[in-house]
Amino acid sequence: MTTALAPELTAADRCDRCGAQAYIRARLVSGGELLFCAHHGREHLPALKDKALDIRDETERLTEIPGSAPVDER
Repeated sequence: MTTALAPELTAADRCDRCGAQAYIRARLVSGGELLFCAHHGREHLPALKDKALDIRDETERLTEIPGSAPVDER
């Protein structure tokens, strides 16, 4: 897999299966592109590896803690 693709996925990018926010982009050998949420990406990733030129997996963003998250110390 590679991350040398065009811009990172945004909240506007939606899963082609269910419409949830996409975290995986697969650019296909045939010239198409598929977007998947984390759930459907995990489901289809094995088959995509044989058909994709590049796969961008940003699912690690689901577990990131923003650096500017406020801390409530009451």
